[in-house]
Amino acid sequence: MTADAPGLHLHPTARIGSGVVFGANVVVHEGTVIGDDVVVQDGAILGKSPALHPRSAALAKAAGAPFVPLTIEAGARICAQAIIFAGATIGARTIIGDQSYVRERATVGADTVIGRGTGIDNDVTIGSRVRIQSQVYLTAFSVVEDDVFVGPCAMTTNDDTIGRPGPEQELRGPTLRRGCRIGGGAVLVPGVEIGSEAFVAAGAVVTNDVPPRSVVMGVPARRVREVPEGELLG
Repeated sequence: MTADAPGLHLHPTARIGSGVVFGANVVVHEGTVIGDDVVVQDGAILGKSPALHPRSAALAKAAGAPFVPLTIEAGARICAQAIIFAGATIGARTIIGDQSYVRERATVGADTVIGRGTGIDNDVTIGSRVRIQSQVYLTAFSVVEDDVFVGPCAMTTNDDTIGRPGPEQELRGPTLRRGCRIGGGAVLVPGVEIGSEAFVAAGAVVTNDVPPRSVVMGVPARRVREVPEGELLG
């Protein structure tokens, strides 16, 4: 562990592996677990608690639940001024880009890249080898399977009522199946499923489920063709 990182605030209950490198002015909160050979760059905040509004859907999830610390697995890279909440899990060798945030109960798999300024909301599940570009927003309760690509400034939503859900209505983020690709600036409405190996063109607004291997584009998005064999992951 870096012994002379200027401005390092390390909670005494944090568990730090071997070979960990801290930049300047890093804050590591209570119980945080950092695996071997992790690099934490300047100004990162690790393991902070959320500040929740009394009507937040995340508050009900947290009520009465035991404290769960942040876990960062071996070889991960946490870039400058990133914020990762307590209760999140960051997989081995994953990169969390500058000024990104990852909220409570979010899980990011191994060998994934989260781009600069991207927001990963609470209760999001992200698989392995995912590539999420800069300034993407993944809303709460979204699921992103392995090998997905999400282009810059893409946006997901989870509330059809736009802030006025009834007591019987649950927030539902989109589901992105294995190997699908989402173009830059695309918007995905609550609960839609993007099928395995599907392709959503830049700027599309997806209001219905996209079948596997389909190419969709437009506002609202419409199927125009099938992804060719040469582009499939196999």
